[in-house]
Amino acid sequence: MDQITLVIPAKFESTSLPKVLNELEFFNVKKLVVIPKYDRETKDAIRTYSCQILDQTNEGFGNAIIEGINQVKTKYLCIFNADGSFDPKYLKVMLSLLTNEYDLVFNSRYAKNGGSDDDTILTYIGNYFFTKLCNILFKLNISDVLFTYVMGKTEVFQELKLKNPDFTFCIELPVKAKLKGFKIISNPSHERSRISGIKKVNEFKDGFLILISIFKLFIKKI
Repeated sequence: MDQITLVIPAKFESTSLPKVLNELEFFNVKKLVVIPKYDRETKDAIRTYSCQILDQTNEGFGNAIIEGINQVKTKYLCIFNADGSFDPKYLKVMLSLLTNEYDLVFNSRYAKNGGSDDDTILTYIGNYFFTKLCNILFKLNISDVLFTYVMGKTEVFQELKLKNPDFTFCIELPVKAKLKGFKIISNPSHERSRISGIKKVNEFKDGFLILISIFKLFIKKI
């Protein structure tokens, strides 16, 4: 697993991120934490941990991941949340799928044997709608289009030239991968409750932006 870099976008996660990094000490992976320049509290909280800290130069969840992706040198990378909701026990399974035949593995809360401790009725309905819409428009054939617990070949991530700086990144990634003909697969996983703080997603605002992003990608496709 030493050929995996975890790209960890972190903004105001000084309480949760040290606990996440403690748990990851049992896994032989590289850790690249992307933090806004002004978030000194989170940086100070992880100074003593074995990880690389990258100053995020622009704003947004998607932008943090993209800036991280562009710095990865290992063969594989995995997007990994700083809030404790992603369980690292799935890393080995995801890697085995990649080394066999797939280019990207999308963990899914809604596949059989998956689940979530963090979902609400509103987020569940929204995710079901957007996943259904993307599977119809782009034939994605994945079951959780908004979940960014994704592992793949670094060269594939970098070839996609991802641009969306906000939460619409989660739509851009699978759609562009599908349109470019890469092999993708869903893997069942369980999302844990975040350790602390609150969600940074605004269901209505970000849901609207995601819908617009889907239609923009569809128009470009045709």
